Amino acid sequence: MTDIDLSEPADAHPPPPIPPVASPPPPGSVPAGSTVLSLVEAMAGRLQEAGVAFGHGTSNAHDEAAWLTLWKLGLPVDALDEVAASPVSAERARLVEAVIEERISTRQPAAYITREAWLQGVPFYVDERCIVPRSFIAELLGDPALGMQLDAWLGADTHHVLDLCTGNGSLAVLAAMAYPEVDVDAADISPDALDVARINVQRHGLGERIRLIASDGLTALPHRYDLILCNPPYVNAKSMATLPQEYRAEPEIALAGGADGMDFVRRLLKDAPNHLTPGGVLLLEIGNEREFFEAAFPRLEAVWMEVSAGADQVLLVTREALGR
Repeated sequence: MTDIDLSEPADAHPPPPIPPVASPPPPGSVPAGSTVLSLVEAMAGRLQEAGVAFGHGTSNAHDEAAWLTLWKLGLPVDALDEVAASPVSAERARLVEAVIEERISTRQPAAYITREAWLQGVPFYVDERCIVPRSFIAELLGDPALGMQLDAWLGADTHHVLDLCTGNGSLAVLAAMAYPEVDVDAADISPDALDVARINVQRHGLGERIRLIASDGLTALPHRYDLILCNPPYVNAKSMATLPQEYRAEPEIALAGGADGMDFVRRLLKDAPNHLTPGGVLLLEIGNEREFFEAAFPRLEAVWMEVSAGADQVLLVTREALGR
């Protein structure tokens, strides 16, 4: 097992520099007399016309334009209603337009431009070394109503949690916040992703409770856990071949799951019983791959969890069910 030393200074593994933004468009290309809201609407039209893909924190052109506009103007990204009527100078509007043009020309997810993403209202640093966090598991950790489904499987003897395929560490951080008495291990095969996770662990002051571990699946993890969280690479080969450019900008290792999307999942379910305590559970996200999952594991007893996207994205499996 390779432990990542969280006592290193925050800049021991500095993030890559933010790439330079193209020069602002020339005067006159942004409507005169813009307000924040009218600028957002104009930029949403640009994104819509360009046919960019969403799904990395927003689901539509308006929300993405609002995010990038407010970020570039230095305003809270959730404050559009409060600042909608505020005037925006032509110079500042052109700076916003430059960010929108960067989003269109590079097809980078907006989070890679802003270097920030949110899960359950919690901010996380993100860059190209990891995928943009968007796991529905976060809802089961941060939403009290949905979280009751998971809490029913946990108890006073839940002490050790693993976030496998941690990426930028967001689920590990949310788990530590949701369960103040537990210790959390956060594991990933990618040293780059673990460097990003370190930034977020330190940002949220959780270095004493979250341990970062380099591991290929469960191979470097000798401990048993009461709860394993995993948002693995599960995208099937056919879907990988047709992903929009925004998704292809992310590390392929975090997305590609082989022909049916189940390559990593097969290893995980085979190894998990030896890494779960008696009564321990695995919470697994498989996205839109339920059909492939059930074809690969037709006799596995799984409990499907309700999240905002429905009841076929996240499942729970007990150690006992895995051992049958």
